[in-house]
Amino acid sequence: MKKLIFILVAIFLIAFKVVNAGDGYELWLKYEKVSNEQLVEKYRLSIKAVMVIGESETIQIARNELKNGLNGLLESTIPQVNDVNEDGILIAGAFKNLPFLQDANLQNKLIKAGNEGFVILNEMIKGKKAIVITANNDIGVLYGVFNFLKLLQTNQDISSLDIVSSPKMKLRMLNHWDMLNSTHEYWGHLSIWDWYTLPEYIKPVYIDYARANASIGINATSLNCVDADPRFLMDENLVKIKALADVFRPYGIRMFMSPNFNAPIILGGLETADPNDPQVIEWWHKKVKEIYELIPDFGGFLVKANSEDEPGPGDFGKSQADGANMFAEALKPYNGIVIWRAFVYAYNPMDRAREAYDIFKPLDGKFADNVLLQTKNGPLDFSPREPFSPLFGAMPHTSLTMEVDIGMGPCGADITLGFMAPMWREALMADTYSKGEGSLVAKVIDGSLHNNPNESNQEKISGMAGVANVYRQRNWTGHLFDQANWYTFGRLAWDYNITSEQIADEWIRMTFSNDTFIINPIKKIMMESRETIVNYQDPLGLNMLTGWGGFRGPWTNNSEHANWNSPYYHRADSTGIGFDRTKTGSNAVAQYFPLVEGKFGSLQTCPEEFLLWFHHVPWTYRMKSGKILWDELCYHYYKGVEGVKEMQDIWDSLEGEIDQINFESAKAYLKMQYNAAVKWRDGSVLYFQTFSHLPIPEGLEKPEHDLEYYIISMSSNKIEAQKMAKSILHDSDMNMK
Repeated sequence: MKKLIFILVAIFLIAFKVVNAGDGYELWLKYEKVSNEQLVEKYRLSIKAVMVIGESETIQIARNELKNGLNGLLESTIPQVNDVNEDGILIAGAFKNLPFLQDANLQNKLIKAGNEGFVILNEMIKGKKAIVITANNDIGVLYGVFNFLKLLQTNQDISSLDIVSSPKMKLRMLNHWDMLNSTHEYWGHLSIWDWYTLPEYIKPVYIDYARANASIGINATSLNCVDADPRFLMDENLVKIKALADVFRPYGIRMFMSPNFNAPIILGGLETADPNDPQVIEWWHKKVKEIYELIPDFGGFLVKANSEDEPGPGDFGKSQADGANMFAEALKPYNGIVIWRAFVYAYNPMDRAREAYDIFKPLDGKFADNVLLQTKNGPLDFSPREPFSPLFGAMPHTSLTMEVDIGMGPCGADITLGFMAPMWREALMADTYSKGEGSLVAKVIDGSLHNNPNESNQEKISGMAGVANVYRQRNWTGHLFDQANWYTFGRLAWDYNITSEQIADEWIRMTFSNDTFIINPIKKIMMESRETIVNYQDPLGLNMLTGWGGFRGPWTNNSEHANWNSPYYHRADSTGIGFDRTKTGSNAVAQYFPLVEGKFGSLQTCPEEFLLWFHHVPWTYRMKSGKILWDELCYHYYKGVEGVKEMQDIWDSLEGEIDQINFESAKAYLKMQYNAAVKWRDGSVLYFQTFSHLPIPEGLEKPEHDLEYYIISMSSNKIEAQKMAKSILHDSDMNMK
């Protein structure tokens, strides 16, 4: 009987462990007990009590965060005290509220910390050893608290702390592409915002969202899709936005929104939305005043104009600067800003990669000082690899911000394990040479490279924005590893000098474990994942092969707009493959500064990862490896699939070491990614073979199916795909003849 009871108890405990296993909701803020008992004892000796000074909502949040974090990490209740009467007091509060800390050394550190930064250090207070977390403002204290708890989560030494941290970017913003019907514009997800129940019901998830963002220093969010529904500006929806702004405010997050440029026509009954028309200007001034009466700290507008059929100033014969400055004038009295997207292109056959530069470069210096021009990391549209946008460095009299895609749309969206830190740092660390060597893109967007005083003699706006990947899902992002990209964005926007390896290490430790036998294999998966995606999808500088309208693959050619079709970008023919952007082609390479232009423009010096971006290269061109281009292309595709298989094998080896729910979820997603990668590889190789007429290299596994199968299977519209396949195969037969 005792044996039976023991077995039943054991089964119950196992079941209890599984039921209560992590499911991803806690993100990187799990606060589980530190597993190293010796380290726990050291932490307990250093933190015997906590003294949090201040009464603002933000300080109350910091107090609760410390309480919950320390109780979980140390598995003991840490008392709250009002005085320093023994060693081991943790003190947190704004410097102005800590009269016993008024010393010149700390004041100098706080000058470096700035408005949002923080200081964490070991200090002697009244002859006692203490740990101090302080800042110039309450939000800095909250950021400092999160960072201190991260030290414990990642098992760091806290005996000799001397940390001064301040954000490189003033604006660190998530852009939500969410619609008024509570869906996300792409990928079929539900929006995190439930517009039907606002403003009456504030879901706890909104508070948890704000907390997660504050933990990584994100200080702004734009709620709605840039393909803006004008109804967001109606009174009934502004009160819903106000409700969310009230939740986010104590976490240091300012609210932005995307307006529809034609709102004066649609909502105001005007005959025009011309940005120079007095009635239009007056309409926007009244609307902005109305918003600020509801939300006094409203951040401003994020605007998509004259792009992909969205309305804009070009519809009325006015420039992009005219449109941006109209909003800027209305927002300026309230310290609001305009974030104006440079994602503008026409449906012409020249070269879409040229267009943002051609449109915006002549407008340098013509934007108001509260306009921030938002440029994607590359010249096109979030491909797995693009060279940096030539606008960076080319507009010294305009504040620029970089926009990245946390949601990984063209990189496989949320079924793909892709750690984007290497991709974003590749762009941030790219040298524009606009003011000589060391003119990094990062220094352009943080304002330090072209630090020209504006009309108000204020510091230039700086910022980094990310298209959010947060949805109405229990684990927030769908794919567990997509959480790492949310985390990465916050860390890089705060400090772009942090390495990809360091970010991965932090996230793994906070999400999974501090044990190296878990950290090292997961870090290997993450650090190699981006290059794996490039290999099986867009190798050697190919790009924009993700299709349109439910079609995927390099054959997609079903849009009336040439530059929405894959062949527009790869230009494959019987002689070779790649887009000629040199002097003999679109000459987009000339948009870069001379040293960069010279490197990219020469077939001999162009880095092979950008070869087919800038050059149309013969199939038999000899690569650095000694292989001809066709063989090299094939090997990259096959290496990509091998990379996904290796990720699967590594992840499978961790079964039993990872929370079962998270393990099974990531395992399933990796299986989907492998199947997709095989189709990408086989379909692409067979398709490009119709142009090269060369054999797949010996030793590489031959595709299981014919090209028609892959064209149809990778499309959501099977009937149209069949027509496309027959057309492609017919053209191939004719070329052979």
